[in-house]
This record gives sequence, C-alpha cells and structure tokens, in this order.
Amino acid sequence: MIKKSILKTLALGFLSIFSGVSNAQNTADYQVVPIPMEITQNQESPFELSRETKIVTGDDSQIMRRNAGFLQQYIKQQTGIETIIATKGEGSRIVLQTGLKSDSPEAYEINVSSDVITVTGASEAGVFYGIQTLRKSIPVKKTATITFPSVKIKDAPRFSYRGMMLDVARHMFSVEEIKTFIDMLSLHNINKFHWHLTEDQGWRIEIKKYPRLTEIGSMRKETVIGRNSGRYDGETYGGYYTQEEIKEIVKYASDQHITIIPEIDMPGHMLAALSAYPELGCTGGPYEVWTQWGVSEDVLCVGKDQTLKFVEDVLNEVMDLFPSEMIHIGGDECPKSRWKECPSCQAKIKELGLEADDHHSAEERLQSHFISQVEKIINDRGRKLIGWDEILEGGLAPNATVMSWRGMSGGIEAAKQGHDVVMTPNSHVYFDHYQSTDVSRDPLAIGGYSPVERVYSLEPVPSVLSKKQRKHILGAQANLWTEYIPVFEHAQFMVLPRMAALSEVQWMEPENKNYEDFLQRLLKLIEIYKINDYNYARHIFDLNAEFVPNAKDNTIDVYLSSLTNGDIFYTLNGTAPVKHSPKYKGVIKVNKDADVMAKTYFNEESSRVFSESISFNLATTKPIKSLQPVDKQYGYDGISTLVDGLKGNNNYRTGRWIAFRGNDLKAVIELGSEPVTIREAALTTNVVKGDWIFDVRQFEVLVSDDGKNFRTVASRDFDPLQRSDSDGIKNHVLRFDPVEARYVKIIGESEKSMPEWHGGAGLPGYLFVDEIVIK
Repeated sequence: MIKKSILKTLALGFLSIFSGVSNAQNTADYQVVPIPMEITQNQESPFELSRETKIVTGDDSQIMRRNAGFLQQYIKQQTGIETIIATKGEGSRIVLQTGLKSDSPEAYEINVSSDVITVTGASEAGVFYGIQTLRKSIPVKKTATITFPSVKIKDAPRFSYRGMMLDVARHMFSVEEIKTFIDMLSLHNINKFHWHLTEDQGWRIEIKKYPRLTEIGSMRKETVIGRNSGRYDGETYGGYYTQEEIKEIVKYASDQHITIIPEIDMPGHMLAALSAYPELGCTGGPYEVWTQWGVSEDVLCVGKDQTLKFVEDVLNEVMDLFPSEMIHIGGDECPKSRWKECPSCQAKIKELGLEADDHHSAEERLQSHFISQVEKIINDRGRKLIGWDEILEGGLAPNATVMSWRGMSGGIEAAKQGHDVVMTPNSHVYFDHYQSTDVSRDPLAIGGYSPVERVYSLEPVPSVLSKKQRKHILGAQANLWTEYIPVFEHAQFMVLPRMAALSEVQWMEPENKNYEDFLQRLLKLIEIYKINDYNYARHIFDLNAEFVPNAKDNTIDVYLSSLTNGDIFYTLNGTAPVKHSPKYKGVIKVNKDADVMAKTYFNEESSRVFSESISFNLATTKPIKSLQPVDKQYGYDGISTLVDGLKGNNNYRTGRWIAFRGNDLKAVIELGSEPVTIREAALTTNVVKGDWIFDVRQFEVLVSDDGKNFRTVASRDFDPLQRSDSDGIKNHVLRFDPVEARYVKIIGESEKSMPEWHGGAGLPGYLFVDEIVIK
C-alpha cells in the first residue's frame, strides 16, 4: 500500500531540481526508486540529522558494523555530514537492528521519530535495503542538517531473485570497474550479479589445472570492426581475472549482500577453450579465439569422456571460488552440425540409444544428456544448475533452473514442468539494445529497441500460469552483452537509467507501479548517479512525440511532451528550433510533407533536438482495416502504423514496423467518399534473416468501389530468399494502368516455411512491414 498523500507532499522538494523552484528546506524525500510498499505519516516532530547523530548497531556483528559503515559513507558523500558509529548511544541516533518477523529475509521497517530513526531488518540484508532507502531519500546537497519527516515505512521485495548480467568475455573491465558495477547494483536493490566469464571470443577466469585457458584462450589476435564488417583492428585484445582477484570481487559483492553467479558457457560458445585444448573439439582443430561476433559452429565434443572430465575439473575450481548456490552453465546457441559429422558424438548417441522424434533430434537429446551429467557434477557439490532456455531442448535436466531469454515461452514451459525460472526476455531487458529510435546519435549497439518505458512494462509472471506454477518464477534479470561495448563508461551508459526501471520490476508489486510517477522519482536518483560519476543515458530528457493519423481532418496530429515540463519550440521545415521558433501549444496538425523538429529548455539546459519526417500520399491518414491479425509481440500501434506518414529505419523494434507471422498482411484502405484515380502502390519491408524476418513472397493490389467486390490490378511473386541475399529495408513498387477506386486492398504474403539453409528451416518467418504508399 502506498500512502499517496504524504508521498506527494514529500516529493515537492526534489522536483525543484529540474523545475527551477527554490528548495528552501533540506528535507528527506521517501519517494525513492524503488518506492517502498507502505509509507505512513506519524504524528511526531521530524528527526534532524547532524554531525551529532550516531549510527548505532543493535548487535555488534561484523556484518552490522559494515552496514553502518555504508550508511555513514552515503551520508557524508551526499551531504558532507560526518556521523559517528557506536554500539550504543542516546540522543540523535540511527539504530540498525535485526529481529523483524517476515517471510522475506530482505524485508525491513523504518520508524522515524523526533530523536531516533530505527531500521529493523528481517536479516542483515534487510537492514542493508532499509539503509538504501534512507540513502536515496537524503538530498544531494552539502549542508549541516537534514530533516526527516516522521514516518513508518514497511517494505519487502516481490522477488527473491533480482539479477543483472554482465558479459566480460567479449570485452572485459578492470577489477575496480567491476566493483563500481557492484556498487551500482546495490544502489538499485539488485541482489544477484550474473557474471558471464567465458565465450568464443575470450576466457576470463584463471583455472589452475588448465593454464592454457588463460595463456591462450584469454587473448584474441584482433577484433572485428563494427557488425562483422570483414575489417579488423589488428590489435591484440585480452586479459583475465586471477583467482585472487575473483575472491576479492566475491567478497566485495558479499559485503553488499550481492551473490555472484558465475557462468561458464557450454557446450557451445567454447571456441576460446578449444583454442587452448583442441583435443576437446570434434575436429581436433586447429582453433583460434574468435575475432568476430556471433555463434561458432565449433563446440565441445560431448562424445568424448575427456570432455566431461575437463568440465568437471573447471566447475570444481569455479565452485571453490564462488559460494553461490546457483552455477550457470549457459547451454544456449549450441549448433549441432559438428556433432552430426563427429564419429565420437554419433557413437555416444548410439551407445545411449538416443533417437529423434517429432520434437527433438538425436543431437538435441545428446545435449540434454550432457547437461544432465553436468548437473550431477554441480549437485554433488550441493549446488544447483541454471542455464538459458535452450536447456529445455531435448528434455530438461531434473533439477535445473531455466533463464528464459527468447521471450517468455521457455520460462512458461519450464514453470509448467515444475522448474524454477528467472525471466529475462530479450524483448524487454537486453540492455545491449538501443534506448532510442534515433540510433544515428547513439553509440553502436547490437540492434533492438528497449527504452526505459519498455523495461518498466515487463511483468515477469505470465498470467497464463496457474497459482501453483507462478511460484516457480523466482524473479527477473537484465543482461548486458558487450560485443559493441569496449569501455566501462559505455557499459554504464547502456544500463543507466534502465537499471532503475528494472529495480521497480524486481522489487515492487505490479499494482503499485506507475511509470509517470517513476520518472519523477528517477530525477532524484540521477543526482546520486552524478555524485558517483556514473555515465548515464539522458534519453528520458528527450522529447516524447506521438503521431496520430486523423482521417476526419486528413492530418497527422503531433503531440509533444517532456519530463521536465519546460517550454517546447518546434519547426516544420527542417531547421533547428530556437527560443524564437513557434511554441508548442497542445497539438500540431500537419497536412503535407514536413520535417518536424522540436526542442525543450529547462533549468538553463536543453534537450536534444527531436526530428521526424512526415510524408503524405493518398493512403496517409485514411481509415485502414486489417483482415488478418497483427503479431501480438510486434503489434505496437496496430494496422494504422501503415498509414501514419512515418518511415521506419533498420531497427525493426522501434514501433514504426508491425509484423505478421504464420499469416499475411491483408488490409483495406478507404481512400475517400468519391473514387480516386491511382496508378501505383508500394510496400516497405524490413529483412533480418538472422532474426527470422523474411521478405514478402507475394505483393498484390486490388481495388473496389464498394469495399466488398475487389478486382486485382497488379500482382508480383517473389522467389524465396537465399542465404547470400542482403538484409535491410526493401521497397516494393507495383505500377499499373490508371484506375479509379474508393477502396484499395493490399496483400503481402509472408514466408510460411523458412528455407533449408536457415536455422529455423520449415518454420514460418516474420514479415515486417511499414508504410503503404499509394499514388
């Protein structure tokens, strides 16, 4: 329960940071990220924090003294006030203690009265999260005193697993940078650090029994430039963490109540290991650490007994270093082509009596057998196996936990089978995706589109699960893969402030979430980013624009808004707006081709310039009806997207494109109350074969006078795509003899069965379409 009345009052002081209102009082604001479950006002005088305030540990354990040290550090950093740590005390004091009764060990309560703030946790971790709430409520301002309004706060996390993954195999970061990343996790109440340590492109953890893993496997001779351009930088890249460094990092995380879950990816993504020990592969090599991105065909040979021995030795050293109950073994993206040709793997399939059926190949069943053997190694040490959702293929290992990344379906299936699940769908929480549709002004990313709002919208518990099955959803996690992230400042830019949105998904009950409210609370958190020198993305300060086709007025209605509520100025001719440009006053009605540009000013700063082009044709703004359903995952604003005057770029996730899969684009556009002469129709598609997105197979244009009886005026069939055909935006134009029509039907047939050369052979592909142009 959130007591809105008091929260609204307490928030006013911090909103002044960006609104320009004078902040006369140094008052704590409990509207933090994530916001506590319940905040109730007490009828007492406020508490005043000063240099006379003591931080008192209710029990004198090392953990509680460390908790007190964190609070002392936060207060000094944000305010300059130096407090005192003591085991007992009177007068102005903050008391840290355990003893709270709760089902969650991370629950806490905060009681603020005139002379004491008491933080009571169900465990030392609960106390730590209470400290985080206090920390985030304190103004970032050098001052002699801070006033805390008298309240009672009750809080506990929704999920026990609140994770963030960092890939250090493609690009790695220093020990100090990893520690900074851990600091960022604790600020956001994240308690699991999933550390991706090995890949085709580099092995980053010292294994004493296999020294060549780091001597050879940690170094690649060069790195591809851009997205597998075929050009390379010619510079050796690599490095690894020694076991002593790993112990240091594990302790650093543990001190902040964060568990590090190591990942040793297998049986695929093992080319770095094969380069060091080629006898573990199916072909025997030679292999080299991969210098490009993607998925290598060369994987561990699971038909050899020595491979399992290698895995056992590596995992035992890993488990000696990491006390985590969960050990991640990857299990994703493992091509089976080598296994199909490998005598050892085929002999193992025969020995085990593995057979293909309608659902799984013999090789998939071989992978399942291997994963089950690995699980036994992990279980024998009292640990639990966790892996990506591909470990479902061929049958799931008995006690495995599934990390569902290819959407939610893998997690749903695992939960129905009674397995625990962590939801990390690439549709919402892959932080290597772009944060803006304006990709030309952002650093190079892998693709995709996952802005703060989409992260915030994630609901990790699917409604299709039963009450019993929902209990298997342990929590949620976001992932940062680093193919295109060579330096730590870039990594920070990619995760902040999306990590703040993630924290509310992980911590709060869904009925308490509110995105607009979150954005206002985020402003204060950003002040903490600043004093810690965290490099955060500033897209939330960009203008938001909504383009609405208005068939009645034959206009595209443009609505602009900003988080800061400053004045917005715009132009329609492609020139940069200034303070003397027209001021936005509620809606901009556009009825012809225009280049919309807009900018807002706030607190002596300004946003980036927003830019969007609108192109009109006979179909623009006209009523359109879809005769077949749009794909639910990629439906966005629906069929009206095809007549909104806006063109999509190469990124198919921006909302400018809509998709069909297993069915076709069939849409009818009403051109007007009187017949219109037309001679040309065009359809734009976006092809990304690696993401199962194919081109149209047939494009047909039909016309009608009554909207019921249609006749074809143009049609074209397209050959199946070949592996060598280029990806990208395709513009298909059909020209025909002039004809009068009131209604135009557009048919675009999708790829119903992807070709044999494709990894999804036989399955339907996606058809992504954008603007329909009629002339």
